[in-house]
Amino acid sequence: MIEMRVMGIALDTRSGSPIVVLNDAENRIALPIWIGSAEASSIIRKIENIPSSRPMTHDLFIDIFNKTEFKLEEVRINDVTEETYYSSLVLKNKDGKIAEIDARPSDAIAIAIRAQVPIYVSPEVISKGGITTNTQRDEQEALEFKNFIKDIKPSDFEKMINKNFETDQ
Repeated sequence: MIEMRVMGIALDTRSGSPIVVLNDAENRIALPIWIGSAEASSIIRKIENIPSSRPMTHDLFIDIFNKTEFKLEEVRINDVTEETYYSSLVLKNKDGKIAEIDARPSDAIAIAIRAQVPIYVSPEVISKGGITTNTQRDEQEALEFKNFIKDIKPSDFEKMINKNFETDQ
């Protein structure tokens, strides 16, 4: 399993649907998951620390965990079939017994960020829905290009044009 964190919420420009974007620790892989508006709002409220006068549904889960013998250990996004993602909440009781509860990824993520527990994604899910975001390589290439062009003089272009003109004739 690969640990991921919530990068943020985006909107699908075609459908207007919210997308939660997860990233790995090195920002090499992004996993976009289309979610509902209510879940997107819940995630944004927590990310931006916007208080509510009454407990929201995902806050209620945290209260239940805190007042029972179960502790949320982690969230797992473990499968994707026909663009439907599957996840589970992994709970542990005081005796160390583990229970996995099936949950929609949007709910599981909203609960995980409130409980400050890790979000793990299976390699199979990453291979089916992940997007490579090799920003380090892009930044390195941009830096190399900047260094290359800062040393170019207009006379270099003149030499290149004259050389090409001579070979064309």
